[in-house]
Amino acid sequence: MAAATHAPTPPGSLKRIVAASLIGTTIEWYDFFLYGSAAALVFNKLFFPESDPLVGTLLSFLTYAVGFAARPLGALVFGHYGDRLGRKKLLVLSLLMMGGATFAIGLLPTHATVGSAAPVLLTVLRLVQGFALGGEWGGAVLLVSEHGDAKRRGFWASWPQTGAPAGQLLATGVLSALTALLSDAAFTSWGWRVPFLLSGVLVVVGLWIRLSVDESPVFKAALAAAEERKAAAAQAEKTPLVAVLRHHWRDVLIAMGARMAENISYYVITAFILVYATTQVGLSKQTALNAVLIGSAIHFAVIPLWGALSDRVGRRPVYLVGAVGVGLWMFPFFALIDQDSFGTLLLAVTVGLILHGAMYAPQAAFFAEMFATRMRYSGASIGAQFSSVAAGAPAPLIAVALLDDYDSSTPIALYVIAAALLTVVAVACARETRHRDLADVTDEAPAAVRVDA
Repeated sequence: MAAATHAPTPPGSLKRIVAASLIGTTIEWYDFFLYGSAAALVFNKLFFPESDPLVGTLLSFLTYAVGFAARPLGALVFGHYGDRLGRKKLLVLSLLMMGGATFAIGLLPTHATVGSAAPVLLTVLRLVQGFALGGEWGGAVLLVSEHGDAKRRGFWASWPQTGAPAGQLLATGVLSALTALLSDAAFTSWGWRVPFLLSGVLVVVGLWIRLSVDESPVFKAALAAAEERKAAAAQAEKTPLVAVLRHHWRDVLIAMGARMAENISYYVITAFILVYATTQVGLSKQTALNAVLIGSAIHFAVIPLWGALSDRVGRRPVYLVGAVGVGLWMFPFFALIDQDSFGTLLLAVTVGLILHGAMYAPQAAFFAEMFATRMRYSGASIGAQFSSVAAGAPAPLIAVALLDDYDSSTPIALYVIAAALLTVVAVACARETRHRDLADVTDEAPAAVRVDA
């Protein structure tokens, strides 16, 4: 069947859709990253106080990893219904779930109050966070990709990606301000709750914005075409997951491989670094948080630039620059941190995040372009989120364990380099997608239809 056509989204409407996706993803990532920072800084004392400090940190990162374990399930459920009911409805639900869980963490009793029930409750809420985020990413990037101008899809689709550094920036900024204003005792006693409770206000704002945007025109066209089909074809579309595995299994594997270096390097640079800089090097929590704060601001600024470059030279070349660059940067990264200086720490984090942005920016358009419309939410979400179980989830755990066993950064650098090599192989095996037409309603992979240059 020929690709469906739809009227271009007016520039003003497109900007509103981009803003809605960006604000929504910023809030969701704020919630998710806030947990990671708190796990590195205070959760070991509040929920695992009977453990050795490094073991307590390891246990708090274990609850952090649980959120990643729930992300594939969220990808399956949200992807399935997102391909059947639409992107917008599922994005509203994911925002409510994430915000509600984060707000509830701010109200949790600690180990000192309820004993072992505290880490159990924390883990349950972390599972809800992971489930919601597993469905958030695919819907947010697809809503923009399917509305956007095909010639600048990499640029427009990279803006929801900036929600990650924006969320990191917001979470780290709030924590940094609180640690600067409060004593360690006050922050540990009650100050850590403030950023979690703030999520309730942010969700109300994000919900108002998300409800104001229209459903993807590409999805609506595909849904209308599906309704015109005969029963046999319609039956096949009732299970997007089966269609993804039948027609796009190779693309799913490529997406999973492409995520390895991107995911692992990010959590080493932004989460594990809070542990390494404070416990191994001896820098203060405030110094480490400030470095991540400034680095995240620069990360936010460069992601759209990398996205725009991917529109000119292709998704694969830009992605490969990031994967190779992150691998090469790991030994200088730790060497700079070991200098015990804020300036060298900031340089290490900033360069690392700039190189990470070269992978993260084109990822949204790259993954969206791999899949046909009626299975795109499922395909992109499965490819992105299943890899998180093997990549982002254990990354801080593995890094902390390697540090504990070897008392050296060398094994951690080699770990990230191995992930970078895997990503290079995956992206090298992928087909270039920047000229593909997303208005495709068949079950087959989107044809490589060239848009006007």
